[in-house]
Amino acid sequence: MDGTFYLDGTIIPGADEFLKKVRESGRDFFFFTNNSSNNVESCRAKLEKMGFPVDEKRVIISSHVTIDFLKRNRNGKKVFLLGNERLTNDFKNAGIELVDENPDIVVLGFDTTLTYQKMWDAARFIANGAEYIATHPDLNCPTADGFMPDTGSMIELFAASTGKRPLVMGKPMTATVDYVTNMLSCRRDEIAFVGDRLATDIAIGANHGIPSALVLSGVTSMQEYEESDIKASVVVDSIKDLAEYL
Repeated sequence: MDGTFYLDGTIIPGADEFLKKVRESGRDFFFFTNNSSNNVESCRAKLEKMGFPVDEKRVIISSHVTIDFLKRNRNGKKVFLLGNERLTNDFKNAGIELVDENPDIVVLGFDTTLTYQKMWDAARFIANGAEYIATHPDLNCPTADGFMPDTGSMIELFAASTGKRPLVMGKPMTATVDYVTNMLSCRRDEIAFVGDRLATDIAIGANHGIPSALVLSGVTSMQEYEESDIKASVVVDSIKDLAEYL
């Protein structure tokens, strides 16, 4: 979303027109963000403030993939969650039991309310054998004045402390591809990923045989792309330039 559809609270010129053309061509679109510190309501509110209101079903978050995985594969397990109020409420509303002691699973989300006590507890549970899952792998989250450490950075912290790494959800993981195709009742060759991050937005396509488009309006430069082993199907300056491929 940020860096692909908008920048610093302003829609990238032509991005909204591109999505209009997507619909006119008989296709559809969905927003997907790895940022599990957000929920559907906060994402929709931000888009609406920019003059682009969307239905709640059009916003998909890595937390949705994680919750779906837990419900399908770990139903009834007790979870110690590292997450802010938004993420915590999403887990509770999904019927997942959250506990402060003796969890079966530690879930590491993008916790913007992270405390040393939370980290200490999580490290103890992980070291003692609790299953360990992370909502997404992003090292940093872009902000208006630079970036802030994201879930991927916390993964490295816990790896240094416990020697263990999580099962990761979100982009570019297979769990996300499965979630999206199941939700849309479609095949992999019927979707495409568009984004500005090589390691997530483009890698999910490259790793799963799915078309992808890299936009240079966000965090990735052409030089970085040319030096990377991760390759997109199409590279454009911004999302508006994808209209010619419809």
